[in-house]
Amino acid sequence: MTLSLAFSPCPNDTFVFHALTHGLVAGAPGFDVTFADVDVTNTAALNGEFDLVKVSYAALPWLLDKYTLLPCGGALGRGCGPLVLVKDPSIGSLAGKRVAVPGDRTTAYLLMRLWSAAEPPASVEVVPFAEIMPAVAAGRFDAGLVIHEARFTFQRYGLRALVDLGEWWENDTGLPIPLGAIIAHRDRVDPEQATAWIKESVRLAWENPRASREFVLEHAQEMEQAVVDQHIALYVNEFTASLGPDGHAAVDALLNRAAAEGLVPATPLVGA
Repeated sequence: MTLSLAFSPCPNDTFVFHALTHGLVAGAPGFDVTFADVDVTNTAALNGEFDLVKVSYAALPWLLDKYTLLPCGGALGRGCGPLVLVKDPSIGSLAGKRVAVPGDRTTAYLLMRLWSAAEPPASVEVVPFAEIMPAVAAGRFDAGLVIHEARFTFQRYGLRALVDLGEWWENDTGLPIPLGAIIAHRDRVDPEQATAWIKESVRLAWENPRASREFVLEHAQEMEQAVVDQHIALYVNEFTASLGPDGHAAVDALLNRAAAEGLVPATPLVGA
């Protein structure tokens, strides 16, 4: 048996899934791996294209009819939220601004909409993640919404953070920020088995972090080892091993608040 698995080429995902995709997890099947940005996987999952797939938590309301949320392998945490970046020092809000975002069903974009509800931007355009910071630096957009390793590199483009949306969320709710989820196709994958495979892959990654280094660097958009290490340390954490009560509460809080604002369909509680 071979299952299809899709996740991003970012260091946290390649670190987490190295053991699973290299035949190091006992009892796990083989995997046909696709590397894709989360905006691509969000759309593909709507059509049920993958057996296991990394998506945005913000996309769950459209996906839970086909997929089951797994309690591990994803990206949640504290101090790791998306940033809204600007170049013009006079910008104090997004009111009337042109904004580049990495996807229209990403958690980052949902958080930005919640944060800027009273002063919304004039226009929003979906732009490939790697192009957002250069585009803002060049003046094509007034602001850009970024995730992942951009936290460590945005100053190189002469940009500043207008807001850290993770910090805003944590201060407002006291909960971690739910970013990326791992989901399993209901008709093709046993969620308990998949959970066990991924938990073991995470355990092996932590047990021997050097084993995945070549694989991680091969796919990293930011090749500097120091940035890769910072990325993994921030995004692979206790919630990667298990969502736990706080992780589940964070997901429910995000989706319930968004539904109350009419931004996503109402979604049943994901449960603990």
